Amino acid sequence: MSYREEIIACADAKYPVYRQLALDIHARPEVSNHEYFACSTLSEQLKKEGFDVKVDVAGHPTGFTAMYRSGRPGPTLVFLAEYDALPGLGHGCGHNLFGPTSLLGAVCLKQVLDRTGGEVRVYGTPGEEGGENGSAKGSFVREGFFKDTDAALCVHPGSDRHQLTHAEIACAPIRIAFHGRAAHASANPQDGINALDALVLTFNAIGLLRQQLTQDVRIHGIVTKGGDAPNIIPAETEARFYIRAATVGRMMRVIDQVRDIVKGAALQTGCTGLLEPTQRNLVENVIPTPSFDEVYRKNLESLGETVNDQGGSLGSSDVGNVTHVIPTIQPMIRISQTPVAGHSIEKLEACKSELGLSSIALGAKALALTALDLITQKGLLDRIKADHARALEEEKNAG
Repeated sequence: MSYREEIIACADAKYPVYRQLALDIHARPEVSNHEYFACSTLSEQLKKEGFDVKVDVAGHPTGFTAMYRSGRPGPTLVFLAEYDALPGLGHGCGHNLFGPTSLLGAVCLKQVLDRTGGEVRVYGTPGEEGGENGSAKGSFVREGFFKDTDAALCVHPGSDRHQLTHAEIACAPIRIAFHGRAAHASANPQDGINALDALVLTFNAIGLLRQQLTQDVRIHGIVTKGGDAPNIIPAETEARFYIRAATVGRMMRVIDQVRDIVKGAALQTGCTGLLEPTQRNLVENVIPTPSFDEVYRKNLESLGETVNDQGGSLGSSDVGNVTHVIPTIQPMIRISQTPVAGHSIEKLEACKSELGLSSIALGAKALALTALDLITQKGLLDRIKADHARALEEEKNAG
């Protein structure tokens, strides 16, 4: 068989194993940096497949790396794996499919690697959904896990169509808090300093700020602490916000504007105010490399599928951090017959449906065949790297 035929046959033969992994992970959802079952399940499977595996990496106990070196010259390609669930909902984003798809793709590429040359890795990156130690791809970048790699690949469960990688926006999770002084709200309100007033002023001012912001900017938040009783002037209040924008530079400028709002609200009410990040890693915007996606498109279409790439998303993904250092793709793969919204009950169900589960084999084939092209087609990877470098320069100039 050709290398291509070997990869397709491998995905078909091993699919039942990875289908079951996806169902097991779906049945035991774990939130950011608590994915102990998923981490163990996926990393142990990679050991069985002959990979050199390390768990607890980059400051994440549920992170892992898995490597297979052919011993022959060639590029080092990384398959990215996610496996965290959403609090209260479970796998309504599809990461129970995401991880097994990347694993199967890497395993099938490994089948031919001793003859093609190169190295294949799988990086298990926890907490894509965020959290105090979330967005682990930022940690993997910071700790140098991509310094000796050439390109990264993954595919994300989508909705009712296949799409290519889109320019998702940067995201900074923040906490805003105010400290005032409690007092009886009726008997002696003059003795109180109302921290809730400061928080309400902040929400109102952010609402007014929105009309002066560009269309890519998103600011959305919730009150996590607003007081304890109506007859007590609140002394401590808190809110959590996500601030997003098309570039990291623009996002940081919006954060400075919100910080000034917090200072103003504190001054108006006599409170002290605070704005601080709620997780270690910022989520950087996704920088697509279209020529890389075109290789994926060609391979997906060769498997009988059609890409419907209309529209995009103003969501965020920590795969963006990886796109800032090496060429990376994260297309969306079809998992349902009808549209399903992300982070919904409908998507939760789609992620254990037969069509959703079948995306594991399909995605693994498309990813592995794309990686094979990077290894075997002379000059292709160099052209993609050059395109990526130009995209980085454009990003820098855009600010």
